[in-house]
Amino acid sequence: MLNEHQITFRVRYPECDGMGVVHHSNYFQYLEMGRVELLRASGISYAQLEMEGILFAVAKVECKYKAPARFDDELTLTTRVVRRTHVRIDHAYTLRRGPTVIAEAATTIACVDRQGQLREIPGELPGGMGDAGNAAR
Repeated sequence: MLNEHQITFRVRYPECDGMGVVHHSNYFQYLEMGRVELLRASGISYAQLEMEGILFAVAKVECKYKAPARFDDELTLTTRVVRRTHVRIDHAYTLRRGPTVIAEAATTIACVDRQGQLREIPGELPGGMGDAGNAAR
């Protein structure tokens, strides 16, 4: 299971506000893209997990905006797993335009069932019993 993954994408016009910069709410969508692509790069489909009733709810999010991003900027998002337990995964993110850090963020996601109740992360996922040897990384 990967502990870090990068994606590169371009800012789309509708993501910008009236001042021509990416609206702050769109950064949370970027973080979601990073988590989903980290799973995909590890050979796991989040869509398939949802069909199996394995869901992840954002329990905590923090974002520090460092510099503006604008329409058509090419951004690189690095998503890292920083902590894992049997029911949650903590991620850290760095969003860059070239060498410039645009934002730094952190999330805690909790594994839940369709009723929103906490459940153990399955063994094949980060934090699951099958990945216990990587929990300290």
